[in-house]
Amino acid sequence: MSQDKKKPQAGQNQSQSQSQSQSDLDPYEIDFLPQFEQGRGPRTPFVNEYGVTIGDHDYESDNSPLEQWTDDTDPSVMAGDQWVHPYKDVGFQTAENRDIFEKGIAPQSGIFTHPDKNVAFDPGDTTTQKQNGEAEA
Repeated sequence: MSQDKKKPQAGQNQSQSQSQSQSDLDPYEIDFLPQFEQGRGPRTPFVNEYGVTIGDHDYESDNSPLEQWTDDTDPSVMAGDQWVHPYKDVGFQTAENRDIFEKGIAPQSGIFTHPDKNVAFDPGDTTTQKQNGEAEA
């Protein structure tokens, strides 16, 4: 490959050269700004504590709790960073995440709030249970 192909041509802006580098990325990767690459973790697939390979795009694994799910399975076993690849996650493809990680645009506060709904309640509070029509014990 010649040096001319590695550098943007005259009149080519930075986004054009970035889109060329996008083709080198995994389908679920985005072009992280340098400040978001530090300390992210491995770029290659890894095996988590359950023996499931994360980052290989094979979403059915015999070792996965999803494949062994019963009524007794605690859903929290599927929570945590051990289930998310630091570079290859479909969630990075959302417009909000691309703005943050590729463009450095901070999220607007309050965009996911519901000011007319009180979702914070004490499950042991009997007044909340009565308001919701639950029978007393």
